[in-house]
Amino acid sequence: MSDTTYYQEKLGLSPEVIAFGKATEDRLKERFEKIDETAEANQLKVLLAMQECRVSEGCFLTSTGYGYNDLGRDTLEEVYAKVFHTESALVRPQITCGTHALALAMAANTRPGGRILSISGKPYDTLEEVIGIRESVGSLKEYGISYAQVDLTERGSFDYHAIETALKEYNDIHLIIIQRSKGYQTRPTLGVEEIGAAIRFVKDICPQVPVMVDNCYGEFVETAEPSDFGADMIVGSLIKNPGGGLAATGGYICGTKTCVDRAAARLTAPGLAKEVGANLGVMTSFYQGLFLAPTVTAGALKGAVFAANIFELLGFPVVPDGTEERHDIIQAVSFGTPEGLIAFCEGIQEAAPVDSYVTPEPWPMPGYDSDVIMAAGAFVQGSSIELSADGPLKPPYAAYFQGGLTWYHAKHGILKALQKLVDRGLVKKEKLCYHSVM
Repeated sequence: MSDTTYYQEKLGLSPEVIAFGKATEDRLKERFEKIDETAEANQLKVLLAMQECRVSEGCFLTSTGYGYNDLGRDTLEEVYAKVFHTESALVRPQITCGTHALALAMAANTRPGGRILSISGKPYDTLEEVIGIRESVGSLKEYGISYAQVDLTERGSFDYHAIETALKEYNDIHLIIIQRSKGYQTRPTLGVEEIGAAIRFVKDICPQVPVMVDNCYGEFVETAEPSDFGADMIVGSLIKNPGGGLAATGGYICGTKTCVDRAAARLTAPGLAKEVGANLGVMTSFYQGLFLAPTVTAGALKGAVFAANIFELLGFPVVPDGTEERHDIIQAVSFGTPEGLIAFCEGIQEAAPVDSYVTPEPWPMPGYDSDVIMAAGAFVQGSSIELSADGPLKPPYAAYFQGGLTWYHAKHGILKALQKLVDRGLVKKEKLCYHSVM
């Protein structure tokens, strides 16, 4: 028995699950090599940006109060702008999460009487109250900002005819938004080149309207970003990919100087904008997290590919499938029953380094329209670059798996989730034995 097998069995995996996982992993060696190549290119891109921006030990010093002349904060924003090839960036611990960053970017770059147009269908659930699709205090709807959307085609691609119709129908569009990742939907994630083609299309019709891309879960998955293909703003959370698992909070908005300046004025106050905002001692984690982000993202990406292949072989619908090109770290697996979704999340929780002994329960989470089950034993609360899984308790009962600070932990989490399904009789042992010898 190898050391690895010994520890796997000590951690509660059966010989059948271990063998099935090993056989699946062996078939993915070439795929993993390509992921490593992307990670190396992105690692060098981040390294070069830090060197060109002259990151120094002084950048890690704490600032308090107003935060005037904060070298670390200002240099970090230069680094982000250089990494994502934009004119400017806003990277702050005062931005509490991805939803906050997106709400900030939208509110700052629209005005009463204007309209936001989504060309990638309905946005992520937590943005429904921000926009006003669901009533909420302080929504953009309350401020006289309208919303319209163009759904993706049945195949999950942009509907160019419908987009053109909408752009010509509405003469009050202030902002066009695109969501790169799938959210709680089983549609494909949009690749940066596909997003770029859509941006070129809308710019040909409405060149003056800025385009914002929700970039959450997609950073460093490819060697390019939507900002390389014409996006006026890309927006995300530091407790996802770019924080590398070390950032304890924060969000970013990278884009044109005009868009970022508006967001900064909205975050702090007109006249103050980017000049204030103490770093409160988080700079080391922000810099080091960004430096590690390409490698951490690669580990999470391998986990997603592994999960797709594991559960596809067992007959569960997966998005993306086991062979598709990846554009984010999220893997959707549809179980068709609440029991399957719950068992999967319980397995992920048991694989965690933190709170492995607790059992996740579905609950009415704020911002969602149904009970949600969430599994995460993370060092940073809610960090979805760490091993986690969640999903709404409604058909198709899909689990959305993401993260893993290392590939090895992601792999163990997936096998632990599979073990839970086997233990509950939701996956037959015979299937594991058959596929492991294919």
